[in-house]
Amino acid sequence: MREWLLPYRVNLELYGQGLADFIEGPGYNVLITERFAEAFRAEGLTGLLGFHPVEVVRVKRKRKGPKPGAVPRYFTVTVCFSRAAVDDGRSRLRRFAPVTCPECRTPGRDSIHGFTLEPGTWQGEDVFRPRGLQGCILVSERFAEFVKRHGLTNVKLTPIEEYIWDPRRMGPPDAPQAGPT
Repeated sequence: MREWLLPYRVNLELYGQGLADFIEGPGYNVLITERFAEAFRAEGLTGLLGFHPVEVVRVKRKRKGPKPGAVPRYFTVTVCFSRAAVDDGRSRLRRFAPVTCPECRTPGRDSIHGFTLEPGTWQGEDVFRPRGLQGCILVSERFAEFVKRHGLTNVKLTPIEEYIWDPRRMGPPDAPQAGPT
């Protein structure tokens, strides 16, 4: 992916009642509010890199509702790429081809029905992207408690053993395949 370069400017779309503390941005970037950034730094959490100010050019409401109030100050951060690696042997993954690169763990998957990390590969980052699922953001229990404690918005946390991604509705890899009867 291309790197997002200066100047950091965004147009935000508002779907709910207020602007979120966490917004997925372009590429591997995410946007966080100043409140989120200050609390993250104060608590000594790890895994977010950059903290560059972003100019919000426009906020467009996508659903009916009151006009948004004051727009918080946003920062762009990058979630670190970790040495943590998805454990194919202990995870419930359906792959369309065998892994060809032990570093990035490609090719991709047809479905995910829960996964786990290889023991000893995670180095304790609080927010990170693991090898084998670089498109997913994983967080530590400490980060999950941080989100709750600060009431941060637009952060949906799912335990990795319950995570499901199955766009073609193939079902879990050990489920019987549906076929003609």
